[in-house]
Amino acid sequence: MAGTALRDAVAGAGLLAGTANVIMQLSRAPVGYGVLESRVESGNLFRHPVKRTRTTLTYLAVATMGTDAERAAYRRAVDRVHARVRSTAESRVAYNAFDPGLQLWVAACLYKGFEDVCLAFVGGEPHRFYRDAARFGTTLQVRPEMWPADREAFGKYWAAGLAEVRVDDTVRRYLTDLVELRFLPAPAAALGRRFHRFVTTGFLPQRFRDELRLPWTAADQRRFDTVIAAIGRVTRVLPGPLRRFPFNLCLWDLRRRLRAGRPLV
Repeated sequence: MAGTALRDAVAGAGLLAGTANVIMQLSRAPVGYGVLESRVESGNLFRHPVKRTRTTLTYLAVATMGTDAERAAYRRAVDRVHARVRSTAESRVAYNAFDPGLQLWVAACLYKGFEDVCLAFVGGEPHRFYRDAARFGTTLQVRPEMWPADREAFGKYWAAGLAEVRVDDTVRRYLTDLVELRFLPAPAAALGRRFHRFVTTGFLPQRFRDELRLPWTAADQRRFDTVIAAIGRVTRVLPGPLRRFPFNLCLWDLRRRLRAGRPLV
């Protein structure tokens, strides 16, 4: 079972930071183009938003709360999909979904978002679960020794990674569509767009805001801090199972699929 501290840091309220985390991941060109050019039709968020969201949430659930056997099973399922995600001669950027270096960047983004969410909504010290958080990468092809040894080493890796962040017009259009909820039916997107843009921009480090040309003022930051503090006060008093919803539901669904021999991805 994943470390208790890692499990206890899981919060469903972290879904508010989900799009910001996707933006961070895809702001490295090989990751961004790997998603944009992917030939895995079933994983296209704009065509299958529910399925794509379930797959992502289940990965986070099994990485943070699953057993070794469950992580191994999910890895096999994801690997079958990732085998089709690789650049071609026509691709603008070279990429391969099995590249451990790119997977490390994605895992680092997941950890950074997880840490931010934990501090905002759960409380406690991130060093308690830092080592276990390597599972964000080692559940796939990241080797354990690749994970920065401690949070200080992670800070250096993160700073170096930020220097490689570049968002061109093609990727920016895709990420802007995510921010504007254009993968949802028009009425739902219209209802949620303003708040989604606000919380997404708030959870992004400034470097990514700059790359996406998302404006952010001191007044925006004060409003964001107020909203997040209010959500955090509610989240911290919730019973554990309710606080971890819907990630615990996704893990339950994974276990149900394993028992029934159904596809996991």
